[in-house]
Amino acid sequence: MFRKSIAQKIYLCVLVVVLGFTASCKKNNSQPGPEESTPAAPETNNLQTPTTDRNLLTKDSIFLYAKQTYFWNVGMPSYDDFNPRRYASNESVVAAIRALKSNGGKDKYSFIDDGSVAGQLSGVSGDYGFSANFDSNDILRIRYVYLGSPADKQGVKRGYRITKVNGSPNVARVNSNIDFLNNAIFGSNPSVSLTLVPPSGGTAFDVTITRETYAINPILFSKTYTAGSKKVGYIVFNSFTTNALPRLDEAFKTFAADGITELVVDLRYNGGGSVATADAFTNLIAPPSQNGKVMYTTYWTQTMQDGKATILENQKFYYQGILYSMFDNSYKPTQAAGNQEVFKKRGTLNNLTRVYFLVTNYTASASELLINNLKPVMDVKLIGSTTYGKPVGFFSIRIDKNDLYIPQFQTKNSVNFGEYFSGMTVDREITDNIAVDFGDPAENLLSQALHYSTFGNFSYVQSNNKISSTSGISSGKSAGLELTDHEFKGMVETRIPGAKR
Repeated sequence: MFRKSIAQKIYLCVLVVVLGFTASCKKNNSQPGPEESTPAAPETNNLQTPTTDRNLLTKDSIFLYAKQTYFWNVGMPSYDDFNPRRYASNESVVAAIRALKSNGGKDKYSFIDDGSVAGQLSGVSGDYGFSANFDSNDILRIRYVYLGSPADKQGVKRGYRITKVNGSPNVARVNSNIDFLNNAIFGSNPSVSLTLVPPSGGTAFDVTITRETYAINPILFSKTYTAGSKKVGYIVFNSFTTNALPRLDEAFKTFAADGITELVVDLRYNGGGSVATADAFTNLIAPPSQNGKVMYTTYWTQTMQDGKATILENQKFYYQGILYSMFDNSYKPTQAAGNQEVFKKRGTLNNLTRVYFLVTNYTASASELLINNLKPVMDVKLIGSTTYGKPVGFFSIRIDKNDLYIPQFQTKNSVNFGEYFSGMTVDREITDNIAVDFGDPAENLLSQALHYSTFGNFSYVQSNNKISSTSGISSGKSAGLELTDHEFKGMVETRIPGAKR
């Protein structure tokens, strides 16, 4: 049985075959993985006429892969009724799949990508290295910065106010500015110029940040605090990259040495990533008493479970010098097939009694998988706002020069729960305050965790989000226009399930 990381020199050689036409095969580090569906009845595709037009063939392939592997493939229209070639772009075809009635309005996840996501998932990015958005007072601020990124090298930090972008002072939270700001900050421009003011109100300064390739360090901050008589660890984890484990192991080694008994995991902007990384993170936190017990089960489409997703024969990869296809894998929801994960304690942090997760509507997918894994086996508190809601995942399907991501599986934890399409609700709702840096004990979300650790309850929060000493309830979400939700949201299967041969 296979259960190895794709990152371990497993190269995909993806062949797209449509009506006898074979697209070029190339090495790729994309992550495959499987999902859930049911077989479609045989049908005649009268409109799918032979062609050598690669654009039309790609549109055909997007639909045909969905027909056999899409999580909601039951009830999908026929090829002729859908007619993928009528759409102007690949993105339009994917948008039409998201709009299908068969998914019941649940698909906010499917997309097609040029390979950038695969790079980010492996821990390599080629952007500016920062994110920005408006705070609850409609002020444009830096949300986070990756260490070692171009922005970090220019001294950019979370909380800094942005007063000009590319020389323009038009940074107010109004419709007329949104497209300009999205293009400047999250577009494909080679550089962006910012005028910044520190949160303390110091002197404004200008920076020009040039796009470059850098290694992503998903740990933005970590520290141990004393809360009453307890030691509490805090870690800001921003992406489930496949290169994260050495850094996570080192951070948890420090927490164990510090003698922490409670842990705060900050996932407020973490849209997910590698399932394997989520599994390892779960095992760093989970109590040793869970060893060998079921962590979660992966349910792929029925079509894939029944071995009828024959189109996957075109998704090729090498493993230990042998050429396989994704059709060679078993997708049954069993341990023998590699689709039921069990707890395997990692590291030496064995005395955790409670874990707090700091979350927002940007918290998705592999982040939610981590939370859902732990909820049945230990005391879990959620602080912030309702999460994104993505209990389904995928592996990349290589089509010509594109990577297609469509939901193919759902995960359910040890008590068979995985229905959080509307997000996970929190135990204490409170607004994210971008103006305060990670690790500041007065920051809204972290302060609630530290208060609960010390006093056994959440602190009362007034309407202006200032914390008082009495217990009670609280809250507030920022409203209004936002910049593009550009963070990747995905739970990507980066391992190969059990092979049938």
